Parts: sequence; structure tokens; C-alpha cells
Amino acid sequence: MASPSLVWFRDDLRLTDHPALRAAIDRGEPVIGLYVLDEESTGVRPLGGAARWWLHHSLASLAERLGERGSVLVLRRGRAAEVLPALIEETGAGAVFWNRRYGGAERDIDAGIKEKLRGDGVTVASFAANLLFEPWTVRTGAGTPYGVYTPYRRAVEKMPAPRAPLPEARAIPGASSPPESEDLGTWGLLPTKPDWAGGLRETWEPGEPAAKARLREFLDDDLGDYAFSRDAFAGGATSNLSPRLRWGEISPYQIWHDTIEHRGSGKHAESATGFLSEVIWREFAWHVLFHSPDLATKNWREQYDAFPWPRLNRAHLETWQRGETGIAVVDAGMKQLWHTGVMHNRVRMVTASFLTKNLLIDWRHGEEWFWDCLVDADAASNPFNWQWVAGSGADAAPYFRVFNPDTQREKFDPHDEYIRRWAPEHLDGEAPEPMVDLKETRQRALDAYDRVRNAG
Repeated sequence: MASPSLVWFRDDLRLTDHPALRAAIDRGEPVIGLYVLDEESTGVRPLGGAARWWLHHSLASLAERLGERGSVLVLRRGRAAEVLPALIEETGAGAVFWNRRYGGAERDIDAGIKEKLRGDGVTVASFAANLLFEPWTVRTGAGTPYGVYTPYRRAVEKMPAPRAPLPEARAIPGASSPPESEDLGTWGLLPTKPDWAGGLRETWEPGEPAAKARLREFLDDDLGDYAFSRDAFAGGATSNLSPRLRWGEISPYQIWHDTIEHRGSGKHAESATGFLSEVIWREFAWHVLFHSPDLATKNWREQYDAFPWPRLNRAHLETWQRGETGIAVVDAGMKQLWHTGVMHNRVRMVTASFLTKNLLIDWRHGEEWFWDCLVDADAASNPFNWQWVAGSGADAAPYFRVFNPDTQREKFDPHDEYIRRWAPEHLDGEAPEPMVDLKETRQRALDAYDRVRNAG
């Protein structure tokens, strides 16, 4: 009797460079893919609306690709600690393989499942697949985690080069009688009433094939300009790979090695180095989250617990969310976010600075809104970057750095291309009056941050 291997897919919805899938194939028994929508386990953060939309389509793509290669993707909803043992009993599976996760709650869940299954005599193995440098492998000379990016980057640059990516799985042995799968459509991941996802459909094609195509396009057409134009709000040479990485439709190993192959010389080499430093920045965010699992709810710098946030002005928060602040770059960014599920990285910094410093609204409110609206929102980068802007995080922007939206507009959108695309009312004379005075509110923020600095 065959004892199938289960491959538990999580944030790694691909067939290329998938160590868990490769281990299952190498075991020589039928392979059953599994995805668990776990919205019940304690500590697991529910997905935001835009992320749920992406997940639906990425799972559909993965299921199709597994089917083309002879296997199947089984969908189950519930607590992972209950779903996996039940499916093992149902299928007689003798092994379970997965790629590791790094959030606190997820690590606890995985460790508990691994201990139970091994106690039941099931082979269980996990693999490094979604980070180049697993968080516990990078330590300071004193044996402590890093809290500043530049020393972290220098440390990982001295480590052995990331392994080469594994080839795509072309043939996957399937079970003769695979278990029943839940219907993806019944999971309710897609918005219906109202259907607000038109802009997402217009902007994105989720799935591994599109991820690979975008990487090739970026390396062939945009990499040479990356270091020199990536900050331009409109038409900058950005990779647009962040949601692909978030859902694991492409691995950082693929991006790393393919970029090095395209490095070349001159401006290409400079741009490649700059792009790879952004990949390392993502690694640093996960490094920080691994050692501070409550990053989305607590200040990384405890001294910021004393920051005098005023009582929440919900009207101000909602005006910011709608992109009706009267500040052109902020309004354009918030409307781009709502329509496409992403926002230009520098504009993210501007809009976050405006919320936390000009409006004096706690960064956690902004982080929650981005979590719901971003297709690339992940548990590390989203809170990490919000805390960076607010000044409360690791290697954070100095408390006195307040992004001036007008200055940023002049520097990075001098011809108003971005404003024209996303907030044309600011060029037509129909925009609302600025909700606050930038100069006055900047000084108010500096006064508040001085209290934290002097107290610390």
C-alpha cells in the first residue's frame, strides 16, 4: 500500500525552488498538496481583504499547475493542528513536508504539529525556502540579534552565498484516489457586495507564471535604471515583485541568483547592488519579527510607549484613508493603494509620516489599514516599515525626520505625472483645502517626540 507524502503549502505557492515539494517527490510515493485556511488558531493574524483576493487567485493557479503535473491541491479550512492529523488518517500518509514560517504563532503551531506527528510515527521535515538567511543564523559578535540594518547587511554579506534555487517540479506522482478538496469559491476570499476588486483585477495576474515573467521583464528592461529612477513616483524602475515574494510565487533565491546573473557592469552593477540591498532589507524585517513576534502591536523601542498620542481623531483617520487630505502626494498615494493594492515605496513613507507625525495618529492605525488594503502585506515588512517611519522601530528614521509631502512631490514627481494619474483634482483646482498646516504640525510632532527623547 502506498503511503503518500503531504506537502503543506503556506506562503510558498510555487513549484520552482520548493524544497518541501522536492523532498516529497524524492521520497518516491504519491504526492498530495495541501493548503489550510487557518483562521482559528490563536495568534494567527486574519488576512486583510486585498490579501484574501490575491490568495484566491494564487491558489487557483497553483491547483491548476499541480494538476497539469499529475498531483492535486487539497483545500481544507480549520485549525492546522486538527486538519493535518485528520488528513493523514484519511489518506494513510507516511510523511509531511513543509517550508518554514517565522512568525511567533506560526512557529508554535508548526512545532506542535511536528512533535505530535513524529510521535505518531509520521516522517516530518521542514526546510528553508522563503528567506535567504534564517533569523537565528545571523547574530552579532555578542550573540544577540541585530537592531540596525547596516551591520546586519554587512554580516549577511560575509556569510556563505545563498544556495542555488531548485529546478521546477515537472512531474509529480499523484495519488490514485486523492482526498476530497473543499471548493475554493466557498471560502469567501473574493469581495462580492460590493465587489471593490476591479482595480486589483486590472493591475495584477497572481500566480507563479506571472511572477516569473515579471522577474524576467524587470531584469531585462528595468534593472539598469533601478538605482537612478526607482524613487520616481510615476514610471520608476521598481520591480513590482513584493506581492510575488509575499505569497511565495517566486523565492528570494531565484531573485538573488537571477539578479547576479544580470548584474553586468556600470550602472547595471550599481542597480543590481541596490536592488539586492532591498532584498536584504526584507530579510532584516523578518529577522526583527522573529525576535519580536509582537511587532504589529508593540513599539520595538519601549521608550516610545511614553509617546503622547492624543485621543484618536477618527474623522482625521478616515479622511486620510479616503485620500481626501488636501495634500496632493498623500491623496494620490492613498488612492493608488485602494485601486491597485500597492503604493510606491517612497509614497508609503510619505503617507505614513503624514499620519503619524502631521496628524499625530498612532502608527498602529495606519499599519492596520495597510494590512487590509495591500496585496503584499506580510507579517514582517508591514509593521516593521510602519515602525521605521514612526521612529519606534529597529534602525528607525530619526524622530526629527518628518517627510514633507510638497518637497517630496517637487523632487520625485516634478512633472506631476503621479498626481495626474491618481489625484487629478489637485491639478484641476477641485481638491479640498489641506486638512492641516504642514509646518505647524511638523513642529507639534517634534515637540511630542522631544518628550520621548528627554524621558529616555
